[in-house]
Amino acid sequence: MSQNLPKLTPEMLIPRMGEYIVQKGLITDEQLQKALAYQQEQVALGVHCLLGQALMDLKMLQRDMLDQVITEQIIQLRSALQSANRNLEQRVKERTSELNEALQRLSELNQMKANFVANISHELRTPLTHVKGYLELLVTESLGGISDDQRHALQVTQRATNKLESIIEDLIMFSLASRGEMSMRLDQVDIRRVVSLAVKSSLPKAEERGVQVLAAIPETIPPVQADSEKLGWVLNQLVDNGIKFTPSGGSVVVSLKEEGRNLVQVSITDTGIGIPSSRLKEIFEPFHQLDGSSTRHYGGTGLGLSLVRQIVEAHGSLLDAQSVEGKGSTFKFPLLAVRD
Repeated sequence: MSQNLPKLTPEMLIPRMGEYIVQKGLITDEQLQKALAYQQEQVALGVHCLLGQALMDLKMLQRDMLDQVITEQIIQLRSALQSANRNLEQRVKERTSELNEALQRLSELNQMKANFVANISHELRTPLTHVKGYLELLVTESLGGISDDQRHALQVTQRATNKLESIIEDLIMFSLASRGEMSMRLDQVDIRRVVSLAVKSSLPKAEERGVQVLAAIPETIPPVQADSEKLGWVLNQLVDNGIKFTPSGGSVVVSLKEEGRNLVQVSITDTGIGIPSSRLKEIFEPFHQLDGSSTRHYGGTGLGLSLVRQIVEAHGSLLDAQSVEGKGSTFKFPLLAVRD
């Protein structure tokens, strides 16, 4: 195929060479039209003929003059290209500067948001502590006797304050993680015990919703390197999420499995509503709910999974989410096994 290609010549790189030669006064426009017609005749006969060759064949232009014209246009093109490159480089520099400024503003905005969340959360914690304290005094009748109806009302209020306290603690943890200040105390942890506690604490809510929570924990699972408190929080969040999004009659299973000798795989699988594959990444965005309407069916701040991922990654691990809409979801991550 390459044998049929015309030989590359300087003239082929020059656009509108005929117009340029006319402008320089080397030929007339009439001569240019004759040369173009001659060129077309030669091409029709199967002869490869450039405009410059046609001009020389018709003795309208000498070789040395043609070469000079081509050289002038090549120099002009090179100058134009260099100027275009300089302009492009300048535009790239300006655009890069604009992007850097935008990133800086975004970083500052995120920092302000994290600081605001931290400050407001700490301000909420103090009055909430007072409310909880006085509720406890009332429920225990330390401030005088109460009726059964009053006791019931106070207990409902206590549950609400406990929920509010949990939200505030999540906000504080989020602000610490956002500022890179979340501390990790890695130690040898009995993962089997942590899973058992998470499952046990979830049973009341699971029974209320008609969801079964199970643990699949082999006896041979070794301890892992982790922050026990934060690992427990992660498991509670994932199990709670599974219960929240699983209809009555469904199940949530927490399982542990050895991956070789060095890793323990932690998996939480539910038979819930699932997540559309196109929106799977959205669930890890802070303050984000897939159902964003004001009347959404499922509650929550949208912080849980975002914090779960940050804590898992702080353990040197990665959180993997898999889901099939209408069939359920699985969240899993490996932890480093500790062997004697």
